[in-house]
Amino acid sequence: MPYTFTVTDDADENVRIQILNPLRSYNESQVGPSQHRALAVVLRDDSNVVVGGLWGATGYGWLFTQLLMVPESARGRGVGKELLRRAEAEAMARGCHSAWLDTFEFQARGFYEHLGYACFGELPNYPKGFVRNFMQKSLATGAPERTPPAVTSKP
Repeated sequence: MPYTFTVTDDADENVRIQILNPLRSYNESQVGPSQHRALAVVLRDDSNVVVGGLWGATGYGWLFTQLLMVPESARGRGVGKELLRRAEAEAMARGCHSAWLDTFEFQARGFYEHLGYACFGELPNYPKGFVRNFMQKSLATGAPERTPPAVTSKP
């Protein structure tokens, strides 16, 4: 069967779904349904305007925080902590055991560490000259997930 390859910057949702569906089917055949559900904690001002919040999803027993935004005027007042606390509580209600996220070194690594997250991976030079940090924690204990030791095979 001949194939055609197309490179594009057109983010056609229909194409994404056509790529996703067989991948999802394969994944579910291996590990079962992900139970993927969107999760948002929306922060509004007194005029009901969205000024920040948390955007993520739950699946495979994990909360993934994709976006967390606290307006500059509200930083240092517990707003970010409360956004994350509410998302984590909802994730636990959905049966999640752990949470993960990523943040740039110029963003909020220390904030997340203060809330019990630990770095499990780094992507250097993303963007150039900076590090992108991948962080996780157990929702059951509030502690970082323990990474199992690497399995090595003996010759």
